[in-house]
Amino acid sequence: MKHPSIHLTGVMLTFLFALFSISESTAATDGNADSLYIASHYNKQEVMITMRDGVKLFTQIYAPKDASEKYPILLKRTPYSCQPYGNDGFRKDLGPDSLFIREKYIFVYQDVRGRFMSEGTYVNMRPQIDQKKKKTDIDESSDTWDTIDWLVQNVSNNNGKVGMYGISYPGFYTAVGSIDSHPALKAVSPQAPIADWFWDDFHHHGAFFLPHAFGFFSFFGKPRPQPTKVWPARFDYGTPDGYHFYLDKLGALSQVNPKFYHDSIAFWNEMAAHPNYDTFWQSRNLLPHLKNIRCAVLTVGGLFDAEDLYGSFKIYGQIEKDNPGISNRVVIGPWRHGGWVRDDGTHLGNVAFGDSLPASRYYQEQIEFPFFQYHLKGKGNSDLAEATVFETGTNKWRKFDSWPPKGIVQKKLYLHPGHRMNFTADASQTSDSFISDPAHPVPFTETIYTGMTREYMTDDQRFASKRSDVLTYQTDILDEDVTLAGPILAHLLVSTSQSDADWVVKLIDVYPDDAPDNAYMQDRLHMGGYQQMVRSEVIRGRFRNSYSVPEPFQPDQPAEVKLPLMDVMHTFRKGHRIMVQIQSTWFPLVDRNPQKYVPNIFEATENDFVPATHKLYMGTESGTFLEVGVLRNP
Repeated sequence: MKHPSIHLTGVMLTFLFALFSISESTAATDGNADSLYIASHYNKQEVMITMRDGVKLFTQIYAPKDASEKYPILLKRTPYSCQPYGNDGFRKDLGPDSLFIREKYIFVYQDVRGRFMSEGTYVNMRPQIDQKKKKTDIDESSDTWDTIDWLVQNVSNNNGKVGMYGISYPGFYTAVGSIDSHPALKAVSPQAPIADWFWDDFHHHGAFFLPHAFGFFSFFGKPRPQPTKVWPARFDYGTPDGYHFYLDKLGALSQVNPKFYHDSIAFWNEMAAHPNYDTFWQSRNLLPHLKNIRCAVLTVGGLFDAEDLYGSFKIYGQIEKDNPGISNRVVIGPWRHGGWVRDDGTHLGNVAFGDSLPASRYYQEQIEFPFFQYHLKGKGNSDLAEATVFETGTNKWRKFDSWPPKGIVQKKLYLHPGHRMNFTADASQTSDSFISDPAHPVPFTETIYTGMTREYMTDDQRFASKRSDVLTYQTDILDEDVTLAGPILAHLLVSTSQSDADWVVKLIDVYPDDAPDNAYMQDRLHMGGYQQMVRSEVIRGRFRNSYSVPEPFQPDQPAEVKLPLMDVMHTFRKGHRIMVQIQSTWFPLVDRNPQKYVPNIFEATENDFVPATHKLYMGTESGTFLEVGVLRNP
């Protein structure tokens, strides 16, 4: 799920490397020049900062050698290592992006409690303590407070102002660090932050994202009994074929420990013991605690972030709700996870977003750098828009004074027989059906790697629309542009011949047959007829009425399933079509539902997996439709 060097195959096993990469600068950055500049213009210091309970956290400080002025502090707290360690080993980058290096800040990196060289015990998404009864009560916000307090009192030549930033898990530490803000903390930028692990990363509405969780915890979840500078070894899948690995070599989730983990991954066992949204997960939900924030906030996310899109939208919205009067901004661009510093933003997979001013450079130069400059150095101004969101399809930035934007008209896209779809309901109810077989699940991409690919959210869906276990509906060719903005809610009316089922909904932009290719196309693939996935989501049907108290379906009895899709900002161009695909398997991105209800799918055996006939009802106002927000384009 998190950060480092990116493997050029595009596999989200690269997300594993991405977790602990030292460099987060864009491809356009001259890394060698930056490295030489850092080594010659900064002094490095390593210290142990004592927290209120006596635990000491390993911290690196890079301070400008030029002492002619005072500098603000930019702090990043991470579970992914401060490497390189040692006063002689210098990072190849500093700060959120390369613009900050020559501007000069005091850059601080810290291993969070229980990780790498810091003392203490690590807890994933450590629960927040709102009312600390003892002076030694700690959580991540108190560790942040204690760190900042030490830094402003002990680091020479600082100007008394501190900023924080971080992507993914470090984005969570940035967001939680803003709670009950230290007086010196003036600006924070949670980027792709985790908000709640029952929706971010590993669960989507109760459905389990198998390759993402398995790959991540196979190394991140290994115990660290003593402080260390070394990453644990990565898992050897023995094959590049993820479909084969998860279906044949692994099989049911109950085989993870007997075959591979052997009870060595504590958090995997905790996840397996808590398949429902119980107090274990609820206590790790950051959103209710985002209060008493007294600094400026810039939340950043990618429209095609396969990991933490939920956190970006939800953290921005919760801070807006519970902290009136502060400067709270959100930026959502055409990026994958962390793409605003790892890519130039010109494309993702086969889909291009324009080359004239790459989205990442625009964000870095026009938004991120000015944000910290203003709040930490008093340079420039604070006239950033409330919401700066990239509109895909037309490939342009839009600025709004709220998100979702005002002026949205709520409409309903109804599904009809004959694979049709439009904004009008029919008078009579009809249905389509398909057989879902867990032994032959629908793949989530044409080429199945062992990880979650970073491009899957824009991938061509023609391979899926050809399958009999995928229901496909589309509009007529559009005679004008249609812009969808904000959240989408799928209202499904369904039944199953068994007692459980997953439901996957994909919103797709169908290109005309004569659509021109772009420079980023894969070999032998063309944009003519391309079915670009714009938004997708899945729900484990047992959670249709409650995420905490699951319930089986009554066989062959229609049931309503409401599935929220994450916010969108996309224009379906004139000459295109809008398509929706609905299916029940999405493998191995999502683990297989046995379809015969069992209390805990982590404990299901192979004998529990059975084929089922699923039915989708449509036509009338009470049938299946998508509720969307239509925005008039200027």
